[in-house]
Amino acid sequence: MGKTNKNKKKPKRSFLRKDLNGTTDSVNSLGKLQLSLLNSGLLPASDEEKAVSLIPKKPIELSKFPKHLELLRKYEVLLRAEYHAATKGESHSTRHGSKPANEEKNGYKKLVPYDYNRVVLEPLPGIPDSDYINASYIDSILKPNAYIAAQGPNESTIPDFWRMVWEQNTHVIVMLTKVFDFIRVMCVQYWPSEIGHPEIYGDLELTLLYEESLANFMIRTVRVKRNEEEREVSQLHFTNWPSHTVPFSSALLEFRRRVRVYMDQFPNVGPPIVHCSDGCGRTGTYLVIDANLELAKEDGVFDVFNYTKQIRCARKGMVETLEHYKFIYETLEDAYVCGSTWFPISELSQKLKYKSQKNSTTRLNEYQREYQIICKMSSKLSIGDCAGGHRPENREKNRDVAIVPPDNFRPYLTSFQSNDSTDYINAVFVDGYTRSKEYIITEWPLQKTVPDLWSLVYDHDCNSVVVLCNPPPSNSYPPFWPTEREKRRKYGPVFTVEMVSHNHYPNIKTYIFRVTKKKPLVHYSIDGSCETKMHRLSRPLQKQGSQVVSLTELMAGVKAEPKTTQLFQITCWPSGHKVPTSTNALVELMNMVERWRQRSAYGPVVVISANGRGRGGVYCAANAAIEQVVQHGEVDVFQAVKTVRRHRPQLFENMTEYKYCYDLLLHYVLHYLHKE
Repeated sequence: MGKTNKNKKKPKRSFLRKDLNGTTDSVNSLGKLQLSLLNSGLLPASDEEKAVSLIPKKPIELSKFPKHLELLRKYEVLLRAEYHAATKGESHSTRHGSKPANEEKNGYKKLVPYDYNRVVLEPLPGIPDSDYINASYIDSILKPNAYIAAQGPNESTIPDFWRMVWEQNTHVIVMLTKVFDFIRVMCVQYWPSEIGHPEIYGDLELTLLYEESLANFMIRTVRVKRNEEEREVSQLHFTNWPSHTVPFSSALLEFRRRVRVYMDQFPNVGPPIVHCSDGCGRTGTYLVIDANLELAKEDGVFDVFNYTKQIRCARKGMVETLEHYKFIYETLEDAYVCGSTWFPISELSQKLKYKSQKNSTTRLNEYQREYQIICKMSSKLSIGDCAGGHRPENREKNRDVAIVPPDNFRPYLTSFQSNDSTDYINAVFVDGYTRSKEYIITEWPLQKTVPDLWSLVYDHDCNSVVVLCNPPPSNSYPPFWPTEREKRRKYGPVFTVEMVSHNHYPNIKTYIFRVTKKKPLVHYSIDGSCETKMHRLSRPLQKQGSQVVSLTELMAGVKAEPKTTQLFQITCWPSGHKVPTSTNALVELMNMVERWRQRSAYGPVVVISANGRGRGGVYCAANAAIEQVVQHGEVDVFQAVKTVRRHRPQLFENMTEYKYCYDLLLHYVLHYLHKE
């Protein structure tokens, strides 16, 4: 570690040297041992204070950022120490927010703005304390008063919120919470419900002009009018950040990119208003990410620790949890490693030529480099994440027990078929470009799971089933729909599938089926278990908790409403081929599915491949990339593939599939884009 000056008082212990930028240079062997002991809980928690000496007090150069992340990942005690030090913010006076007259304006009594930087409204004549709203001015790293962090409006503060928007000359609102979450109102809907129907809040007239839905967020344009003056305000509403957890970093970065596009349209107006439910936890997390990305663009550094400390002094509760703080680092890493991956459609041909060229140093072309990054950034699912698929009663429902869906993102079956039925099927939700959970990817069913497949289709209102393989019938790959000759077949005790019509095209077969469900008669026993034998109805009815199950209820709806679905099968993707023999056929298949969904409904699309891995990823990612081209004139195959692999990394198994998505997109642009 180098010699120390004997005249200077030695520190108790130093785990490492720091360079001029405050990043870790090395951790000596003694420090590693102490960190490992702290991590494992073998040293008392009070010793964690020693880890404070490792906190980067200065901004970290981007080139040294990965090394700091490596330390935080290896020694969680460092992350905890950094977070606790960053969130020991100063406390300031909250006299205005704590007044009894303002109590109902605060959704969370302890989370009120400081007096020194609160947003002050123009007082309303004759109404005391009408200048108060639960909102604070927040500096970014580069600009004073760059944001307004606000509590989400409640019923009594909607007029105040829009007064603030008007008085601050705000043109962009960033909303980071759902209206409802876990059956709880997180923030009231403070904008008009119907397009073109004005609503009055105080002396302001609001009209919703435009609403666009994407998988993870909504974009709305609202006209705000006072007397003869009117303005347009854009609200960007991130809808996939559930309470008590963190969102997908790629989704939040894409959302933030859109926010910046709207902010750049109004460079000389008031600050954007950023809010979640309380205007603290998620709001602070978003602001730290946004401010650091702006800092990196300007100065080539990140400063998570100091900026978190700064905004904690500006508003209580900002970056509320250690999980939020960790997510900030992960999202900045995602942005740093992946970079900007989108480009306008006009550059497609030029970009594809560039992506084919090998780098003389790495010997990789751009396709290979991108695919390696995607593989590196893929999340690792634990057995605990996928507990349902590993339960003894479900293990034999998987073709490969190493590839099972995470419980938080698998479709649950609700059709009860027998006493040993479970809610499990080896399937996983995948987001599209405009809809969350737009696809359900699953494997060709086994003999015992064929009824479960039809339960999946019925229970989740899947009116489209896409089959990307054509294996010869066998015990391993049993047929799961009726033949053209038999027309109708029963699958298990509950479902009957009837063929309504069929059409065969070059490379594609289509079938329309009517799926009928017979409800088994259920009897609730004293212990709450379900029985399905009809003769058991002769037993006396039992009480289930406070609910009495009547004979009328048991007999009601012996047959459920039939549902219609269309199955599409591509026949030019032979076993062993990484891509189809006809790209045009796959694009045409996608178009046929889209036309059917436009005529019927937009339920989830079931996508079936032989093993539930390859091929399905190509179909979903290419679809999402095409939607982005059509809707926004942009290409971002990289993020489409990264999103598809989020809950099942095996959905892209090789480089060939990745490059094929670009080839398929080019084919669509050249032959379909302007001809529909």
